[in-house]
Amino acid sequence: MMPLWLDMLRTPMAAPETAGLRRLRLVWQVLCLALAASIAGLAPLRALMGRAAPCMIAVLLVATLLATLIYLRRKHRADTIYLATLGEGR
Repeated sequence: MMPLWLDMLRTPMAAPETAGLRRLRLVWQVLCLALAASIAGLAPLRALMGRAAPCMIAVLLVATLLATLIYLRRKHRADTIYLATLGEGR
């Protein structure tokens, strides 16, 4: 019998990333980078776009939050299914 920590170390804790999850993760990362860049460059954006700049940042913020929730829900579902199928194989 192997110690619990060694058994957990050998057990995969997450599902392999599917193409759909990878696409969602990349979209989320792009949204995060765009949000950070738009906040960092608020002064030039405001000079270029006027009062629409903060609205654009708010839209990016909402889109990032929605993408985060969608990604986390799908990732959790995939991990749960994967770990359940691993448990059945034992």
